[in-house]
Amino acid sequence: ERQLVESGGGLVQPGGSLRLSCVGSGFTFNNYAMNWVRQAPGKELEWVSYIYRGADSAKYADSVKGRFTISRDNAKNTLYLQLNSLKTEDTAMYYCSNPGLNLRGQGTQVTVSS
Repeated sequence: ERQLVESGGGLVQPGGSLRLSCVGSGFTFNNYAMNWVRQAPGKELEWVSYIYRGADSAKYADSVKGRFTISRDNAKNTLYLQLNSLKTEDTAMYYCSNPGLNLRGQGTQVTVSS
């Protein structure tokens, strides 16, 4: 069974940091580019970041550029998202996704609040 499982979310104060992880299984992880997307309450799904399968290139939404860093460890079938300088508007459910397989995890909640 193909699966993505996220972890690492939580409650953090503005300006704080979190590191999200996503473990893939049931497919050859290093054959696929991967995304992070997020959905805030009452809002549409928003693309956050994209990393090529070889981890040699990444892209970011303007709203997170310079604050978030995507990375991957293909030996561990794991995708990461480092979130720094968090803002209240970053509060959302964060999902990793495999666009090639139309696969998305169950999400991990990030709440930024003082």
